[in-house]
Amino acid sequence: MTNLYIQKLEKYGSGSYLASDVTVLLDIVDKDAVADVPVSQKEALIQSGQRHYSDMLTLEAAPTAMHEQLYSQALTQGTTRTATDIANLAYTLHNTFEQAVNAERPLVLVSLVRAGLPIGVLLQRALTDIDSSYTLPCVHYGISIIRDRGLDPVALQMLLDAYPDSPMVFVDGWTGKGAIYQELARSLEAFSDPSHVHFANIFHQSTFGQGTFGQDTFDQSTSDQSTSDQGTVNNTTVIPLLTLADPAGVAWLSASEEDWLIPSGLLNSTVSGLISRSLYTEPQSGLHRSVFYDNLVAVDHSLAFINHIDAARRSLSTPPQCLPTYQQPRYQTAELIHKLAADYAITNRNRIKPTIAEATRAILRRDPERILLATAEHPDTVLLRHLCAQRNINISVLGDKILPYQAITLIKQRSKDS
Repeated sequence: MTNLYIQKLEKYGSGSYLASDVTVLLDIVDKDAVADVPVSQKEALIQSGQRHYSDMLTLEAAPTAMHEQLYSQALTQGTTRTATDIANLAYTLHNTFEQAVNAERPLVLVSLVRAGLPIGVLLQRALTDIDSSYTLPCVHYGISIIRDRGLDPVALQMLLDAYPDSPMVFVDGWTGKGAIYQELARSLEAFSDPSHVHFANIFHQSTFGQGTFGQDTFDQSTSDQSTSDQGTVNNTTVIPLLTLADPAGVAWLSASEEDWLIPSGLLNSTVSGLISRSLYTEPQSGLHRSVFYDNLVAVDHSLAFINHIDAARRSLSTPPQCLPTYQQPRYQTAELIHKLAADYAITNRNRIKPTIAEATRAILRRDPERILLATAEHPDTVLLRHLCAQRNINISVLGDKILPYQAITLIKQRSKDS
């Protein structure tokens, strides 16, 4: 019997990815119909509270030659690590869900637009690789999440309607302070009652005994790093967030907790399917919106990045490893963020952008006051330092005071912090 809900999803596009890689649940709007707000003006509007960041867009320009060169270097440097991390994540998903999913009820990968998209596509490729040891029935969708406004509820409901018997895993590229994790947790709170019809779609790893999907839903980890004691934790709802890197210590599953030069973190739309940051839409009006940058097709790396990492994954000689999972967020950098806010008199913590990827994106999209580095000459921060020199942005080298982060951007205060 045809699933009409799945048919409804099929009308949406995949950006510049293959249709088999992902379906992106966003309404695409013409970039000429979107006001192109200069960074300085946008910063003033955001910080004064006049406009939310998701109501405006600064249209992207093509990366500079230097930016392209540094991305290329990062890709060369990070190919094997990225490929290995994807294989380990896929293997862990396989081990967790192999008894719970099948072709009729596949695992639903839900990538958070945009940073989650490249990671989700790589996972989709890995899990559908019949020559691997971790093949798993799965489908992949991209949906919007916006700070302060949450996960797109219309998109989420569309997925729940289409896959009522499937577990979902949410995919992001990395964590910074853990703000998107908190946004995700708030958005999913409505489903957290075990009697909710969709509880098991989302909270399949929670400690309520035997789950709807057949697997033991206790923490899969036997690592002593996990803060959950399987014998004592009761009624813990676990947000199934997966990331490539998790310095903030909030993800259920991550390849590592290090802040490193993730190649896809150095570019914006040109490594994320040519899709813009999402624009907010009231739920009664439909899906969140996005611009498709058709003017950047000539400099798009989205598919080339996927093909390159996927080929490297297929040629790995080391067997994949099962990674630890965590019942609860550790918030291991919360104290550091609190101290930075105090040291720099920052009351609005949205002005603090930690991790190499987030710090770089903030320089490209926002108006930075200064950059904090752990090491003056770390090879992973070459692009950051280049952009700082180009724009006369102050750099402070603070050593191990900011670890595990290698870099943090502080956004310039444009109005009184609130």
